[in-house]
Amino acid sequence: MQIFSPAQVVGYIALILGVTMFLQKNDQRLKFFNALQSLVYALHFVLLGRLPACASALVSSLRSFLALRYRSLWLGIAIMVVNLALGVAFVTSWSGWLPVVGACIATYAIFTMQGIPFRLVLLASTLLWLANDIVSGSIGGTVLEVANAIINIVTIVRMARAQADSLSPGNELVGA
Repeated sequence: MQIFSPAQVVGYIALILGVTMFLQKNDQRLKFFNALQSLVYALHFVLLGRLPACASALVSSLRSFLALRYRSLWLGIAIMVVNLALGVAFVTSWSGWLPVVGACIATYAIFTMQGIPFRLVLLASTLLWLANDIVSGSIGGTVLEVANAIINIVTIVRMARAQADSLSPGNELVGA
C-alpha cells in the first residue's frame, strides 16, 4: 500500500481528529471528537477492505453521538449487541474481533464512566485498535492509536495530578 493512497490519506485525517480527541479534558468534547474520528475511521477501513473494523467504527461513531445526549447502561448494551452482531456477520479471522471488542469496551466506558477510569478503559480499547491497525496495514491508524495512547496517558497523569493537588493539605480555602 502506498503511503499517500486514498485509504492512507483518510487514515491521516482520522489521526488528526483522534489526537484532538484525547487532548480534551472535557468528557463531552472528547465524545464529540471521538464520533467524528470514528466516522472518518470507518471510511478508512472500508477503503482498506476491513469490514469488521469499518462496521465497528460506524457503530462507534453513532455511539459517541448518542452519548453526547444520553448516559444509559441499557443504550450502551444495545449498541454493544449491534456491534457484536455485526462482528458475527463480518469477522472472518481472529484479528477481525480486535476492533469489535475494542469498540464494545469503549461503549461501556462512554455510557457508564467518567474521568480517569473512563480514560483507562479507553486506553485498553486503543490498544486493541492498535493491534487491528498493525494487522490491517493502516499507517495513519497505527500512528493514531500510538498517539492516542500516549496523549491519553499524559492526560490521565495531568488529571491525577490535578486531583492530588486539590486534595493535598494547604489547598483549603482560608477564612470566609
